[in-house]
Amino acid sequence: MALQQANLPWVDENSRLTPAPRCVYQPATNATSNPASRMKSDIDYRNKLVLAPMVRVGTLPMRLLALEYGADLVYTEEIIDWKLLRAERHTNEVLGTIDYIDTTDGTVVFRTCPDERGKVVLQIGTASAERAVAVGQMMQNDVAAIDVNMGCPKDFSIKGGMGVALLYDLPRAKAILEGLVQGVRIPVTCKIRVMPDLDETVALAKELQSTGIRAIGVHGRTKTERPRDPVNEDAIARVANALHIPVIANGGSQSITRRHDILRFAQRCSTTSVMVARAAEWNCSVFRADGPLPLDDVIRRYLELSVRYDNSPSNTKYCVQMMLRSLQESPIGRRLLDSQTMQQICDIWEMGEYCRETQLRYHFAGIKGRRACRPRTQSGDGGPVAEGNEPTASKKQCLEESPDSDPEPLNEENVCFIRSNFIDDNSLPKSKLYLHAVRNGLPRAQYEVQQKDKLFRATIRFDGQRYTSSFWEKNKRYAEQAAALVCLLKRGVESRDELIRNGAMLPAKNGPAAAVVEQTGSSKADAAGESETNGEARPMVESC
Repeated sequence: MALQQANLPWVDENSRLTPAPRCVYQPATNATSNPASRMKSDIDYRNKLVLAPMVRVGTLPMRLLALEYGADLVYTEEIIDWKLLRAERHTNEVLGTIDYIDTTDGTVVFRTCPDERGKVVLQIGTASAERAVAVGQMMQNDVAAIDVNMGCPKDFSIKGGMGVALLYDLPRAKAILEGLVQGVRIPVTCKIRVMPDLDETVALAKELQSTGIRAIGVHGRTKTERPRDPVNEDAIARVANALHIPVIANGGSQSITRRHDILRFAQRCSTTSVMVARAAEWNCSVFRADGPLPLDDVIRRYLELSVRYDNSPSNTKYCVQMMLRSLQESPIGRRLLDSQTMQQICDIWEMGEYCRETQLRYHFAGIKGRRACRPRTQSGDGGPVAEGNEPTASKKQCLEESPDSDPEPLNEENVCFIRSNFIDDNSLPKSKLYLHAVRNGLPRAQYEVQQKDKLFRATIRFDGQRYTSSFWEKNKRYAEQAAALVCLLKRGVESRDELIRNGAMLPAKNGPAAAVVEQTGSSKADAAGESETNGEARPMVESC
């Protein structure tokens, strides 16, 4: 679905970026030399409306929504350097996206698509110039620019030497920026907070400017201040007037409800560019020149993009909760709180059929989602085998790769456990299997759980046979419940059709739903009795 570029006088069409080739990192020798002369492309950071980096919010659907409503640039959520470095780049032909997949649990670390090309800025959390440059060289073909987070006040960042800690370690901060400026061929920026002393803030900003960065974002609060505290617009103005690179003002959401407020905030801060965080999180249409849209309209469009781009249900749910704010205690809010699958979320806004049809099409198109996730082959010390390397005989293999010499037959199905399908503890699969054993005079089931990376899989020994799910869960409890479901299914206690209807299983590709999709391009899930799956070609929230 193509996004329409707003007709804005501030948009510079020439600022779109083209892919840059990988380059080899060389230590900075003269960071103050003209970095633009080495760039394959550049961004004019003046006169820009920007979606700020926000944890769990700045994923692909929200970034696309912001662009659609009039933002000029969109920042990703902060992604820690090592998390990107352990990810693998994949071309997702079904979605038309580039995905960076965490090799330890199969989750999507970063996803991008052509509609945000030249507009998306990757923000990284880092305390290492070497890791930062490695990330930059790995990602520079897929993002428009790289921003270093030097403003996060959370303990996690500070204890790791990242975020606002870098403002108090200037040599390290400059080394990171200089390494990136010299090591990648896309623009480099950073985002900081103001210091308690304004003169110190200006001096710090000048030092960071000297590294060759193209712009700097300034949050008008100190590391100890929080959103409820007033933003220091004068401090931002002092920095803006002291630098020759563009300054992007940030922190004004308390006074922003529409685009005009964004422009007024920029004027008060003596800048031409503004980075909007919480105001955009609450209603992303704040960027619209014609004024914000009703919240329900924004949520429906966000859900449409979330389904279209296979966003995780847990992330989608979180973002919608942030939009609802005080309405989380309303009937709709409570219904959202109880939702666990993308289908359940979409049903609240009468988009369930669109969700079902889209996800079944993706399933039958062969999308590689969470159901296809398997742990990687592990080395003897627990580390992953590098891609392209052949494992030696001493390397440990994953469960499904090991020869099965157990005399008891193994029954396997791809079933995941969805907690919201069970109204109370007595209806849980393990409870039902226990009662089944008692009623039939059988010994209790014995559970064995295997962990690989951050994934879990359980095997049940019951009445002379073994039962397991090929779906690797994200915690031990869910793995045991999924294995119990397989056991109940194989023993006729649970119905396959019911498991498909409630999303625990997907329909067979040669089943009725496949024929419906092939013939009509969609699936009437209610009529065909097919699965309610989420955007990851499986029906569950991240915890599944």
